[in-house]
Amino acid sequence: MEQLITLPNVGKVLAEHLVAIGIDSPEALRQNGTENVFLKIRMQRDAGACLNMLYGIEGAVQGIPKRQLPPEIKQQLKQFHQSLE
Repeated sequence: MEQLITLPNVGKVLAEHLVAIGIDSPEALRQNGTENVFLKIRMQRDAGACLNMLYGIEGAVQGIPKRQLPPEIKQQLKQFHQSLE
């Protein structure tokens, strides 16, 4: 879990969710991909996982703070999130 917390946007709660769904390293996070990881968290841990968490996961995958995500990436993620509603 310590490796995960070093990633941007990953705090204790998100790190706990990631470990619980089998993501135990930054490499595993990147291999699984943002949308798959988010879906697993929603199905197994937090049915109300929000758009900000999705942005945070993507930022962690890219190694940047979520506020630095390009607008087009945020729009794609927003559309994905809305498709789950």
